Amino acid sequence: MEEHVVIVSEQDEVLGLMEKMQAHENGILHRAFSVFLFNEKGEMLLQKRASGKYHSPERWTNAVCSHPREGETYLEAAKRRMKEELGIEADLTEKFHFIYKADVGQNLWEHELDYVFTGNFSGDIHLNNDEVSETRYISMEDLDREMKLHPEHFTEWFKIILAEYKHHF
Repeated sequence: MEEHVVIVSEQDEVLGLMEKMQAHENGILHRAFSVFLFNEKGEMLLQKRASGKYHSPERWTNAVCSHPREGETYLEAAKRRMKEELGIEADLTEKFHFIYKADVGQNLWEHELDYVFTGNFSGDIHLNNDEVSETRYISMEDLDREMKLHPEHFTEWFKIILAEYKHHF
């Protein structure tokens, strides 16, 4: 099944739909969301993208990130993808949104109007191995250190979104 993303203006006005790969090949601005989940110790949940992903495989990133479908709110999409990728549910709070553009390699671009949500989660995770190869919690201090030592282990968009998150908080 062909996946589509919602193409938008910088003011989040819907301009239409585009096949996901075409949008990423051409760097077209589209809707996206990112979810940051934390456990009771304040550690962030990271997921490692599955080896079969078409870009950025086997790289660490935030708990969940994806694209809303046509007619779906950002929050509905975030909750859907938490269930699809990690097999979990959590209450989420919208924190901010911003636009970024990142070269993700292989002549592909993420150019996204990204809504960032946070939540708390400490239960059992049931991975969808087509999407995620593993998860782990990490302190913000250890994450900063690891990102400095091995930036190639992390997705390009996670680096950008995490910096924006820290700027807001």
